[in-house]
Amino acid sequence: MNVDIQRQTETGPQPDDPDICSWASAAYLGSDDEAEITVRIVDEHESATLNETYRHKTGPTNVLSFPFESPPGVELPLLGDLVICAPVVDKEAKQQGKTSQAHWAHMVVHGSLHLQGYDHIEPDQAEQMEVLEIDILARLGFSNPYESTTEQ
Repeated sequence: MNVDIQRQTETGPQPDDPDICSWASAAYLGSDDEAEITVRIVDEHESATLNETYRHKTGPTNVLSFPFESPPGVELPLLGDLVICAPVVDKEAKQQGKTSQAHWAHMVVHGSLHLQGYDHIEPDQAEQMEVLEIDILARLGFSNPYESTTEQ
């Protein structure tokens, strides 16, 4: 798995490149060693602009996934791009009582699964995706991201 990391902001705690590569590789369920993704780490302004443009939603979001769609007859090992908003991930980690590292790992795994066609719109799809996320993160040494550690 080839991972191109683009840091467009220095805001908030961010994981090291080897960690991001490890998480994306762990989430890759295919067999093509040449598979490639881009992980772009951005600020709130860029995230909000992309979220509005492509999802028609206001404000920044934690992770956006842009799967690569090759033209007919062209086969390339490109999975697509992840855009992760560093300030949102940091804020969510604090709100959820998680370490920054654990939440970053979850966002990379979650987004990488989206690039491979997994989704959580329908309940059965959501369950399948969550099971995969929990398993991948456990193999990476992280706890279940869907269990809240903060008091309600």
